[in-house]
Formats: sequence, C-alpha cells, structure tokens
Amino acid sequence: DPTFDAILDARIVSAPIKIAAAQYPIDAVSDFSAWKNKVCSWVSDAAANGARLLLFPEYASMELAAIDPATASDLHQSLRFVIELGEAASAVHKRLAEEYNVIIVGGTMPTRLPDDRVVNRASIYMPDGQSSFQDKIVMTRFEREQWDISGGDRIRAFQTPLGTFGISICYDIEFPAIGRAQAEAGAQVILAPSCTDSMQGYWRVRIGAQARALENQCFVVQAPTVGMAPWSPAVDENYGAAALFVPPDGDSPDDGVHAIGKEGAGCWVLFDVDLARVDRWRENGAVKNFMHWSEQFVGHNVGKLPVEVINLC
Repeated sequence: DPTFDAILDARIVSAPIKIAAAQYPIDAVSDFSAWKNKVCSWVSDAAANGARLLLFPEYASMELAAIDPATASDLHQSLRFVIELGEAASAVHKRLAEEYNVIIVGGTMPTRLPDDRVVNRASIYMPDGQSSFQDKIVMTRFEREQWDISGGDRIRAFQTPLGTFGISICYDIEFPAIGRAQAEAGAQVILAPSCTDSMQGYWRVRIGAQARALENQCFVVQAPTVGMAPWSPAVDENYGAAALFVPPDGDSPDDGVHAIGKEGAGCWVLFDVDLARVDRWRENGAVKNFMHWSEQFVGHNVGKLPVEVINLC
C-alpha cells in the first residue's frame, strides 16, 4: 500500500485506498481536552489500520455541548455553545490530518455565517494543511422548524490526491440532483455523514445512499452517529450502521452492499476502495445509468445545478 506522500507526489491513485467510516457514539465529554483525546484516539486507530480517508458523522460535534451542563439541555443554547468552539475543534482536526497524513472529514459543525444564519458544515482537512467545506443544502423539518438551521447555497466536489469526492450530508443524500451534480463534476465517491434518531430515519438515508450509488454508478459511504445521549435535545437518540454502497452490477454484491457495520456499535468500519471500478461500471456495466441519465427528461428543459470544484491536490 503506497504512502500518502507517494500518492501526493504522483497525483494519481495506483492502488485501492482504504476509507474509514465512523459509527460514532455521542458521549457526554467532561471538557474540551476529553473531547480532543477522544478524537485523537479515533484518528490514531483509523490511521494505524491503514485508512487514508476518515469520515465522521453529521452533528458528531454536538457532544461538545456536554462540556457546559447548564446549557447542554437547551436546544438553542447548546447550539450557540458548540458554534463558539468551532475554531478550536477545526484546529484539532487540522493538526491530526497533518500528523497522521490522512484526509479527515470532521463531524459536521453548526457554523454561523456573516449574515448571522447558521449552517450545518462538513469540513475536509488535508495533510498539507489545506481545508475546505460543504454545507448541507436541504434542511430537515427539525432543523428548519425547531433549530433554525439554514441550508447552504453551493454544491462542491473536492479533487484530492486520493480521488474526487462529494459530500452529501444526511438528508441531502435523499435528493438525486445533489449527488448527480457531484458525480458529473467528477466525484467517484459520495460521502454521506448522517445523524438519524430512528431506524426509519436511518433507512431513509441508507435507501437514498444506495440509490445514488446505483444511478451514478459510484461508491457511496455512509457514516452515522450511534447510541443514546439523553442529556442532549439535539442528538439524544442515534441509530445507524456505517456502510459502503456500490451499484449492483458486474463484480459487485447482488444487493449493492459492499460492506456494513453492526448497527449501533461504536467503531470504525473500513473499506478498500478501487476507484478504477467507477470507470468500469460506467463503461462496461450491464446498464449505463450514469450515461443514460438525461434520457429521463424527454420533453423537459432541465438545467444543471452549478458545482464548484475545489482542487485540494
């Protein structure tokens, strides 16, 4: 398995890459140091097992609210508390990406914009110190009706030395146009960090993830929060299993589930991903969903969503 530095120099992927998806338990961390030690331990463990790309779940950062018991049980005060820790949390992820020579997609963080809106942001940290982000586009009813979280206005695809990735956060993966825009911009893998408070919610995200893998003939990785956190009104119940989904075609499993963890367990789930399979599926598959996408719009004038391509090579 080549070192990350060798891949960085070559600017190509010559072997499968190992992706680690977190089934991440929400804990009542006592202080920021305890949270940092937890994240450091998780990253160290994934890197020791050969992972090159690490995906944490949606709203994993909300466990930081436990640091202040006086506000942790209040939906809006806990949100404000976590927002204030955003820069410090980002600094931890940035240092770990550099130290372990890995790409980290951190647990999504509520982030306040200059116009005072709050978005749900997934940040990507590179080993050379670069970083970028994808904001969640479509808000759930809870986010928009109870939590005052706003949707982002930009879809991105991230070019990295390991390949090109899109990030579709939880509910976003249930909408075909978002993943399609990322795939058309070159994404070979769509990363789907999730946070769902019921098995129905988990299955909605999972079904969306499998559908995106089918129609775009690409890899989709889901990483959920797990476990119970009764002290938090935001992430009190968490269900799910990390998984790698593929189109059920050719050398793939019949059900399109390449690998999946045990629901509810706190652990990394690791996958070896050969990105060359994406081209093989699209060129030689029994069906050509990716190529034939536009044929469904017969008689309609459907425009494409703009995508900003971020070069992190």
